[in-house]
Amino acid sequence: MTTIEQSAEAPAVSAGSDAFDAPKRRVGRPRKNVLSRQLIIETGLTLIDEHGVEGAGMRSVAKRLGVRPSALYNHVSGQAELIAGVRELVSDRIPTEAFDHLPWDEALTEWAKVYRRAFVAHPSTIALLAVVPIEGAGATTLMYDRVVDALVRAGWDTSKVLVAIVALESFILGSALDAAAPDDMMKPSDDSAAVAFAEAYRARESALGARETRPADASFELGLRAMVAGLKAEFDASR
Repeated sequence: MTTIEQSAEAPAVSAGSDAFDAPKRRVGRPRKNVLSRQLIIETGLTLIDEHGVEGAGMRSVAKRLGVRPSALYNHVSGQAELIAGVRELVSDRIPTEAFDHLPWDEALTEWAKVYRRAFVAHPSTIALLAVVPIEGAGATTLMYDRVVDALVRAGWDTSKVLVAIVALESFILGSALDAAAPDDMMKPSDDSAAVAFAEAYRARESALGARETRPADASFELGLRAMVAGLKAEFDASR
């Protein structure tokens, strides 16, 4: 982030200037970032990405922006609001338009993919946001409201719809964490006695290499199909 700088003062009017001349204006755009709630929260997210939650305190955000910590409190009330804002920032990147024109199961599949993509970009936020209660009527609340409304209108029992969403969400977030791991994380050692495991690893490596697919992505696609198929079976049984 660009350090916030003080704007240069406007040049003084010379003694020989006409008294009716208009005051001179600065030319071009100001060189500083205007401190705002949005900038503070975006900076918080950047620091979480770079250093984890411990590196995104109010003092760290202020240091990155080149201001005193007290300046931040004119825009956010404290660390809790900063973290809540980070959640809203990530949630705002999870579109729900698929529920406007696709059957519920297909829309849920598309939503799961964009949901995972949003958190794959910010894996350090997963453990934090998974345990932070939702507050207010921001992007996160509106996202859930849109998904719940679509599923209920499709025929889902209102008492079961959040259970289904959280079950899918747990899988999505776990898969997002898996995407941050090295592709060879499960590679057995060359002298491993686990023959079946080693053979399965080599077979997967060969199959995915031919498709140029990451192991985490292949597992997500298979798991998502299984999850949605299971939800469809649950939906049909309840009807």
